[in-house]
Amino acid sequence: MATEVKLPRLGQGMESGTIVRWLKTEGDAVSKGEPLFELDTDKVTQEVEAESDGVLLKIVVACGEVDVGTTVGIIGTQDEDVTALLAGAQGGNGDAPDAPAPVAEEGEEAADEDGTEGEQPQPQAAEAVAEPTAPRAEGDHVKASPLARRIARERGVELAQIAGTGPEGRVIAEDVEKAALRPAATGPPALAPSGEAEVVELTSTRKTIARRLTEAWQAPVFQLTVTADATELVAVRERMVELLREGETKPTVSDVLARLVASALVRHRPVNAHFVDGKIHRFSAANVGIAVAAPSGLVVPVIRDADRKSVLEIAADRADVVTRARDGKLQLADLEDGTFTISNLGMYGIEQFVAVLNPPQVAILAVGSIEDRPAAFDGELVVEPTMTMTLTCDHRAIDGSEGAEFLRDVKAYVEAPGLAL
Repeated sequence: MATEVKLPRLGQGMESGTIVRWLKTEGDAVSKGEPLFELDTDKVTQEVEAESDGVLLKIVVACGEVDVGTTVGIIGTQDEDVTALLAGAQGGNGDAPDAPAPVAEEGEEAADEDGTEGEQPQPQAAEAVAEPTAPRAEGDHVKASPLARRIARERGVELAQIAGTGPEGRVIAEDVEKAALRPAATGPPALAPSGEAEVVELTSTRKTIARRLTEAWQAPVFQLTVTADATELVAVRERMVELLREGETKPTVSDVLARLVASALVRHRPVNAHFVDGKIHRFSAANVGIAVAAPSGLVVPVIRDADRKSVLEIAADRADVVTRARDGKLQLADLEDGTFTISNLGMYGIEQFVAVLNPPQVAILAVGSIEDRPAAFDGELVVEPTMTMTLTCDHRAIDGSEGAEFLRDVKAYVEAPGLAL
């Protein structure tokens, strides 16, 4: 019996999504759990899987924005009559567009790109880099990651004219970003008339960032700042690297810091909280969000139960979510249920800054770079590596003393990581 494929609700608060493209065409066999189409939400672009076996008999909505619960396709048995089901689906969908289904690309996958906003730069072994392939002729098959295709649409870049540097010549997001910055090959770029400016439409991700940051500025906040001796923090991370086994993820300073902050959060639950509808929700587990600069905008994937994990487990989780963030493969579940956020701009040489709240969370920690600075020790002037941290607190949920006690403990853990165990 035929079943309707409805646009799913992939996360709390999701009311609609945009179908980017179908990965199957009408008449294709479909297995339960197999990717059907790419869906762009206000947070991520992800693949939606089939919920039943059968044949994709009809694509009701080929692309565009649709509401949650809308019928977008029909799966059934070969040659099954779905006229009545289709009429009911299209009637319920209103004016949903009925356009030919795009052809699915074979071998679709995203190439790996790594990096976390705020990781301290570490020496890396040289890695082989794929030689870019030549641009394709018009009509040739173009292999590209989903994120690369999305950026190309937004920037008006022709994928066929891009030399891919990913596996097997696949076009990745970085290739599109670089191509968008290059002038057209047909001649010198035309100069814009004096006084004119480029108008950039907001992507769905950027719209979400704008909305959430506007909400954040409505909260009455205060900031607290401390500078900690990072000698032991750096030393612990280096010792962990020395003891790594084959296949384990190399921890960063940010990974160690996330574990230390998680320990402080479970001791100071007023900081590990949400403020929702005039009520404070305090949590016993520390789900620490790590701010990541992805090509589509800032995202905050969450390391769940960070207080119960080792630094190596946190490093593995971080490497996974950051790679998927860069490739546009994050799921909505990766971004939900965070109780606290760390934003680290140390990799950019930023010594100190103030981070904006990530609602409904009531606090966020801004971490600067580790720099050698003069300090007094036993009456002597010494030079030691230090790190400045600024805590932004929502005063509706956190008193000054509560924020100060939390930050005091974070500083103590940074200077003596063994205290957090």
